[in-house]
Amino acid sequence: MTAPLIAELRRCPTCNRWGGRRALEADGQTVQLDPENSRGTCNEGPWHGSLRGPRNACGQWLRWVAIVTEA
Repeated sequence: MTAPLIAELRRCPTCNRWGGRRALEADGQTVQLDPENSRGTCNEGPWHGSLRGPRNACGQWLRWVAIVTEA
């Protein structure tokens, strides 16, 4: 994936329940994924145990705790 992810899009890699490899950029809001492995498992969410990719989303999204919320 070339484009970074931001929490406002509410995609799985910005969710606290997503178990894939990711890193938070210095801005505290942009998430970068491992380009070789951009999928991760849903943990205790509605898709529990299934692999979810960067475009997946669901109605029970929880902001990843590492993401800094804007004041």
